[in-house]
Amino acid sequence: MGNYLAEISLAALAIAVVIAIVRNVNVGPLSLAIALVVGHYIGGVNIKTIISGYPVNVFIMLAGITYLFAIANINGTLEKLTKFAVKGVRGNVALLPIVLFLLAFALSSLGPGAITICALLAAPTMLLASETKIPAFLMAVMVANGTQAGNMSPIAVAGVIVNGLLQPMNITDFGFTLWMNSLVFFFAIGIGAYLLFGGLKLWKKNAAGEASATVKFDVEPFSYQQYLTLLGIAVLTIGVFFFKLDIGLGGFLVGTVLVLLGAADEEKAFKAMPWGAILMVTGVTVLIQLMSKIGGMDLFASIMAKQSTPYTATLVVGFWAALISAYASTIGIILPAFVPMAPDLLAKIGGTDLLGLISSIVLCGHITDVSPLSTLGAIFIANAAEDQDKKKLFRNLLIWGLAMSPVGAIVCWFMFTVLGLP
Repeated sequence: MGNYLAEISLAALAIAVVIAIVRNVNVGPLSLAIALVVGHYIGGVNIKTIISGYPVNVFIMLAGITYLFAIANINGTLEKLTKFAVKGVRGNVALLPIVLFLLAFALSSLGPGAITICALLAAPTMLLASETKIPAFLMAVMVANGTQAGNMSPIAVAGVIVNGLLQPMNITDFGFTLWMNSLVFFFAIGIGAYLLFGGLKLWKKNAAGEASATVKFDVEPFSYQQYLTLLGIAVLTIGVFFFKLDIGLGGFLVGTVLVLLGAADEEKAFKAMPWGAILMVTGVTVLIQLMSKIGGMDLFASIMAKQSTPYTATLVVGFWAALISAYASTIGIILPAFVPMAPDLLAKIGGTDLLGLISSIVLCGHITDVSPLSTLGAIFIANAAEDQDKKKLFRNLLIWGLAMSPVGAIVCWFMFTVLGLP
């Protein structure tokens, strides 16, 4: 049986993905259970060895940053930031989708994550689309891509996960570059959507008359607690970018100070933290680490290597990452499975552009998340206005999401292989 452990572990990962999709269960606990069965009971791996694969550093980073932004969420800081920004657009219909893209990018870059920002922006975005007669599909795609553009910020959840996965490879200074790659990639995709799906027609509209909805509501000033929270986020951001502050421990430090100063209820903050997502990421990583020890990841890399050359690796791997991500969790499956595989793949095909391949995996893994089969797309459908055709919106987002598998792979191949961007 030991001779087939690599095959068994790779099959087990595939089974975990399928079960998670079909039964809609958290793949984290499922992966831990599979790691026990495959690793210990079938492979004879010591329990302590399996547990040693638990990514404590990733857990601390995720828990710390989500603790801080749970505080910012429950005390209304993020919602008020959103309202002020939307109110500030003040009427230009043609620019509205682009401004909302940039707003989504900025808010997502602060750290809450794409899902949180989409949840905050979806309702006002769909309302604005309805009242200004901007296509709902265009607005949804622009905002969703904006959140994804900021998702690789070194203090955002997905960025934290990727940087944690890169640490064992001794890559510690790639966070800012990956964030900028993400901005360029998703801005290019967003501009493409803007040009193809009605953006140019918006310039013919009467901006002042048709976008008055953006200035119809009043926003109360920030409260003392919200000012404290904004200050705390600023302190963490400066600490991470300029003083090499550990983001997880820094998040706990700032969050604890905010709680002590009365900015939020600690119990509510803990309840608002995405514990399921944290367990999902860390649980899958345990299975991936086990696969690395018993040959499963080497086998995975060999399969990818048979389809790739040094010139096409970003294209092939990016395509598979995007396609699988259309049905499975990006942060729970794509990132923990594909990123650790990248060095082995390059070693087998004789490639050298590790950072380009990692960028392709990360960006392609996120680009299909606008599909209604994923959370981001579903959020916009759920918030569609009464006069917006939800079935049409579902169909358009589904076509867009699936089409992004080849499109995203080609764009990444052009950026990182043809142009040789870092």
